[in-house]
Amino acid sequence: MSETPQTLRARAEIDLGALRANVRALRARVAPHAQVMGVVKADAYGHGAVPCARAALAAGATWLGTATPHEALALRAAGVEGRILCWLWTPGDPWREGVEAGLDMSVSGMWALREVVAAARGAGRTARVQLKADTGLGRNGCQPADWPELVGEALKAQADGAVRVTGLWSHFACADEPGHPSIAAQLESFREMLAYAEEAGVEPEVRHIANSPATLTLPDAHFDLVRPGIAMYGVSPSPGIGTPADFGLRPVMRLSGSLALVKQAPAGHGVSYGHHYITPRPTTLGLVPLGYADGVPRHASGRGPVLVGDKVRTVAGRVAMDQFVVDLDGDTVPPGAEAVLFGPGDDGEPTAEDWARAADTIAYEIVTRIGSRVPRVYRNVDSEADSEAEWRTGLGSRPAGTPGTVGTDGDRENR
Repeated sequence: MSETPQTLRARAEIDLGALRANVRALRARVAPHAQVMGVVKADAYGHGAVPCARAALAAGATWLGTATPHEALALRAAGVEGRILCWLWTPGDPWREGVEAGLDMSVSGMWALREVVAAARGAGRTARVQLKADTGLGRNGCQPADWPELVGEALKAQADGAVRVTGLWSHFACADEPGHPSIAAQLESFREMLAYAEEAGVEPEVRHIANSPATLTLPDAHFDLVRPGIAMYGVSPSPGIGTPADFGLRPVMRLSGSLALVKQAPAGHGVSYGHHYITPRPTTLGLVPLGYADGVPRHASGRGPVLVGDKVRTVAGRVAMDQFVVDLDGDTVPPGAEAVLFGPGDDGEPTAEDWARAADTIAYEIVTRIGSRVPRVYRNVDSEADSEAEWRTGLGSRPAGTPGTVGTDGDRENR
């Protein structure tokens, strides 16, 4: 028997209306000529890549971004159209499939340029490539000393019809730390590398370096395109630059579970592995059926906040693989009652940032790590472009002939 929304063990509710509003808020922060890329890597930071990609495009994003080619090709297989940039390639990756799917493919070194040229010739099509500059992050991207060779060889391949250089781009290391000296240094390096490429003959469609924090705080870094990732999902890239509300953003994910058990426990009773929590008095314990296999961080053991009833409780003892316990302080709460780990905070529930503090990590990790065992339930599915997302993934069945992921209808609520 298929579970209904009322009987789910756990659920991650994804508010597509909030996501669309966030994209519009981000568009309003950039110059009219600058485009917005909705970054949907890592399954849209745990929110569901296909529904979120469609919602972002419906709200005015003109590009999508993924890390791996497999993520980008999965979007194409689901029928998502438009421009998609993917940037994390390794030797032997599906370059030809990327060419045939019309992806924009990032190139950071000569080996990658050689592979994409071979793929383009094999496919009999011109590949769209973007050259990535390492302006100081020290990860992917071409070092300034190697830039002239990469630009020159890319222009030769373009003259031969194998590639079209559609973009020049880079990525910040410390944009979430306003005033960090590396920000100005990277911008200067990026402008120099842009100037060299353009003087050599590159005519890019887009030049871009701004991630979420730069989109929110560095208008000089917006160029032709901004790439909001975590901000699109209503999470601040850093508490130091402001809360989501400061930027007109709203958290998109709400994670909750149904209490699997409520029981009385005497004083001095050990709770969970290692007995790191001992009940200080006779109390009631509530069992939340979510654990580190679902993405609840074990590092938040003894600290993670959870709203049960009208009170925020704390994880009692260790988070286990499938479950954890909260001390209900003697309150009577029925089995099946909702335990909210995080959400927008409207009803007093914790936020992803609260969990990040409890686990000594960043909110990016909190939302992204929520695993596939937790069903996604999509809310506020209003536009034709993302209508397919109304199906609740992984549960039940859909009406015959309906495209999209598996699920049931009826989850349109304003929350």
